[in-house]
Amino acid sequence: DWFQPWPEEALLSVSKRFLEDMDLGTDAEKTNIINFMPYSFIAVNQASASFIEREKRYNWTTPKSFLELIALYKSMLTKRRKDTNDGITRLSNGVTKLEATASEVSQLEEELK
Repeated sequence: DWFQPWPEEALLSVSKRFLEDMDLGTDAEKTNIINFMPYSFIAVNQASASFIEREKRYNWTTPKSFLELIALYKSMLTKRRKDTNDGITRLSNGVTKLEATASEVSQLEEELK
């Protein structure tokens, strides 16, 4: 066994360090997300232990895996936020065009009367 498991406090400290600069909502939401990272990593370690016993196959988790988990979360969050903002912009532009079209139609109706 080359890697010893990190204590939960160390995982929490690393999670805080890498997520503190991100906008994760309210303070309570941010705390919950930061606390979830070590919890999920420890849960995977526990599942890996039972996987070894049951399947006789290894699933390695390393400190690098934890850092990759955080990096993946950050990149997925950034992508989702960009997609959401793009959708909001597209819908806003569509509503603006619909309003302009409705105004033009009402002007044309007035001219026809």
